[in-house]
Amino acid sequence: MKLSKKQEQIFTADGHLLVTGGPGSGKTTISILKAAQVGEAGLQQSQEILFLSFARATISRVIEAIENEHDIPPAIKRRIHVETYHSFFWRLLNAHGYLLGLPHSLTILTPPGEAIALSTIRNSFAAEKKLTPEQKVDKQAQVQQERERLARTEGRVCFDLFARYVANLLERSDRLRKLIAIRYPLIVLDEFQDTNADQWRVVRQLGKEATLIALADPEQRIYDWIGADPARLDQFRGEFKPTEVDMQGDNHRSNGTDILLFGNDVLKAKFTKNEYIGIEIKTYPANENQAYSMLMTTTYAIRKRLLASKQQGWSLAVLVPTKKMVRLVSDVFREPPEKLTPIHHAASIDLEAAILAAEIVSYLLQPPSLFHLEGFIDLICNYFRGKGGDKPSKTDLETADSIGKSFMKYQEKMSAGKAVPANSIMVAMVASYEAACAAVLTGDPEKDWASIRKALNGGPCARLKSIAIEVRNIRLLERGTELRRELSQNWRDFGGYKDALAITQQAFVREHFSTQSKPEEGVIVMNMHKAKGKQFDEVIIFEGWPKYFKKEIVANPDRIVRGNDRKNADSQSKQNMRVSITRSKKTTTILTPNKDPCVLFPKDRPLVN
Repeated sequence: MKLSKKQEQIFTADGHLLVTGGPGSGKTTISILKAAQVGEAGLQQSQEILFLSFARATISRVIEAIENEHDIPPAIKRRIHVETYHSFFWRLLNAHGYLLGLPHSLTILTPPGEAIALSTIRNSFAAEKKLTPEQKVDKQAQVQQERERLARTEGRVCFDLFARYVANLLERSDRLRKLIAIRYPLIVLDEFQDTNADQWRVVRQLGKEATLIALADPEQRIYDWIGADPARLDQFRGEFKPTEVDMQGDNHRSNGTDILLFGNDVLKAKFTKNEYIGIEIKTYPANENQAYSMLMTTTYAIRKRLLASKQQGWSLAVLVPTKKMVRLVSDVFREPPEKLTPIHHAASIDLEAAILAAEIVSYLLQPPSLFHLEGFIDLICNYFRGKGGDKPSKTDLETADSIGKSFMKYQEKMSAGKAVPANSIMVAMVASYEAACAAVLTGDPEKDWASIRKALNGGPCARLKSIAIEVRNIRLLERGTELRRELSQNWRDFGGYKDALAITQQAFVREHFSTQSKPEEGVIVMNMHKAKGKQFDEVIIFEGWPKYFKKEIVANPDRIVRGNDRKNADSQSKQNMRVSITRSKKTTTILTPNKDPCVLFPKDRPLVN
């Protein structure tokens, strides 16, 4: 491989390194080659090079890049260990957490489990927008206190505490720092600009013994709201005095286009061209039917173009501003307006609700027992307590309480031999439950899962219908997956799915830490934030439209800039837009309403068609 001057500078540097660059600048590739160089120069037998990143999708891409790099000997490839920050922190915490006074046996409190555990506290406060600043502080303090209690008394540790506890460990133990450095003398830190305060504390300690390579894009910091700090790169410079290499001008992802230039121009709000190669901005009439029709026809055209290219594993991402819009677009693709053909796709959603819905379905796969109905109701209550993640709605929390109280009354009536009132929510819920229990199971997990979901969807209970719809987003039962294999083995061992719930719960924990997920292929719908660290052949960015009453805008939801108001066009919205634009290798197509186009584009320039 012929190296540029900047790449040669990285290869010849000793000690800590800070490599900055924009999307597609080659930071990851050169860091892999640098890691291989260090590996060939003399790792001891038990040593590895550690590569850390935030997103599993990025991890998968890094692993694929390592496997496809012909300049690295296979023996060295096997010594580059790639995982997420969370996974690395958990390994340290699980092995050494007892030094902090945590129980010797620790379990992961997953985001849905955490939401359930904190639901009582959150339900004791009014809706977030109605809280005073003092009440918000009080609520957060109570939530944090309960997280600490769950960890220290029950050994259930939520993800948000991983970095804090590991930082505490490393700050107190010279020996542990040295042991990590002996195992990993070189640590590569991907997406370093997005580390929060506790993660930075960990990095500071790791760098005392090991050599660090920090990879960062100063303009791609879109996580300020969860603790990323604009000063992080300066802190790294001050702490470690690294060799610094700036690769900002390089572009390998979308070379030959103006995609990166356009993304940078959006960030600076200074447009240098009237037309940008690889950028198409189209408008649609500001109403639901025509907006979705434009999205569908645009997706058809791009998909046809990608199929005609005969490229294996092509990808088209449809990026939208909000989580709600991911679901809306996915529903439209699945069941489009009349005369339009459905679009096969994958939807990348926040999985709290889908995971909890999957627990209900897996529980119904299990043979009924004396307390089967009671366990089923508990899982439904958990679903409504946890489906909103760390921002549950008051309606969902009240629904969970209502179901719990109704079930208690149902039990009282049944025990007394009395009729259950016809207007009880338990009537429809129990009918749907019994229909699911009556489903004939075959031992094929995918078919049996579908049978349970069909029974819930076809039953009289509206709440269970919504759960059946939610669980459509689970894709862990595809052929060859570990969940499918374990459920099949459970059936063979016991003649039924005796442990389906436990198997499913463990599968989701594994999935969170898995590095085996394949790069996305086909059409993928996702929130713009989730696209960070990923790349696709083509990208469509689709935003919402204004709602009018008497020719006046009365609402403007699901916009790239909140309310499409120039006052809200802050650095976060611009950085998020730049990240989304630059995910594409070939073409980025932006769909915006014609009467109120995205305010990130200039009014006086003919960018919008």
